Amino acid sequence: MRANPLAGFSVDRNAITYVGHDLQRPECILAERDGTLWAADARGGVMRIAADGTQSLITQQDDSRFSQASDFEARFTQGTLPNGLAFAANGDILIANFGTDLLEVMTREGRTRTLYDRIDGQPIGKVNFVVRDSKNRLWVTISTKVNPWTAAARTRVRDGYIAVVDGRGIRIVADGFHFTNEVRLDANEEWLYIVETTGPHISRMRLREERGEVALGDREVFGPADLGGFPDGIAFDAFGNLWCTLVMVDRLVALTPEGELQVLLDDGNPAASRMLLEGFANGTLTAEQMAAARGTIAPWMASVTFGGSDLRTAYLGSLMGKRIACFRSPVAGLPMVHWAEPIA
Repeated sequence: MRANPLAGFSVDRNAITYVGHDLQRPECILAERDGTLWAADARGGVMRIAADGTQSLITQQDDSRFSQASDFEARFTQGTLPNGLAFAANGDILIANFGTDLLEVMTREGRTRTLYDRIDGQPIGKVNFVVRDSKNRLWVTISTKVNPWTAAARTRVRDGYIAVVDGRGIRIVADGFHFTNEVRLDANEEWLYIVETTGPHISRMRLREERGEVALGDREVFGPADLGGFPDGIAFDAFGNLWCTLVMVDRLVALTPEGELQVLLDDGNPAASRMLLEGFANGTLTAEQMAAARGTIAPWMASVTFGGSDLRTAYLGSLMGKRIACFRSPVAGLPMVHWAEPIA
């Protein structure tokens, strides 16, 4: 059996470098083969960072929805707030807008239109993430329908769900999740892996066909039932390890193909993390405790993305950061579907 390239590996803090500057909430990052990075930006759009480091902010043309909120609660609940990103087949950018509760598509010049704002005749809810598969289907996560969403994030409400978009439109394929966050498909697109942030764990469901449509089978927890923090972003590497960020405790971990947990980087504040987890466990978690729990490398570490010409550069997205931390991985990332497609 081939040895796992992550065996014994941990991130060397001294080898971490940074990309970008003056970013605002670079929660999700997309990487292209030519070295270009695209990061969600709280100013209502996406920051494009070229391989030479030059950057340009592409804002959504309808900027009336954007609010310059500074209060902690308002900062994450008001106005347009691009969150999860994916490339459409034509190179446009799909946006899960966590602020406006819309699934959108934006051209690389900023022209934006809504794809979906309702499902089954009801408001879609707190749209968190979107990913496209090899059959051009979109997998969309909705974290909660609770308003404000922060109330759901502090508890274990199970009203999150997953929708799929295909040639027949949008429909719900699974529900009852603890604050659904990022989802990823494995290399063979046999399983959908689902982050349940307040689980706090990762679930998976097998893809199957049902009356000519894609459906999801029974749900099972993958790896530990409690990851020791709040999982947020996930990404597979080429070996089959599932990398995962634990937001606020600011830890990067990996689950081996067997589901074993390995800590790759721990940048959390131990005292603040302890108060955070204790508050969550006993139902007294406050916004102040959430705001205080953070590291310094990628504050509120939210996502992990593989890029570089060999897919061995790991980039860390964050909710509180102004730049993107990156380091070299001992194993390449699993190419996303757009990696095999021409750059638009």
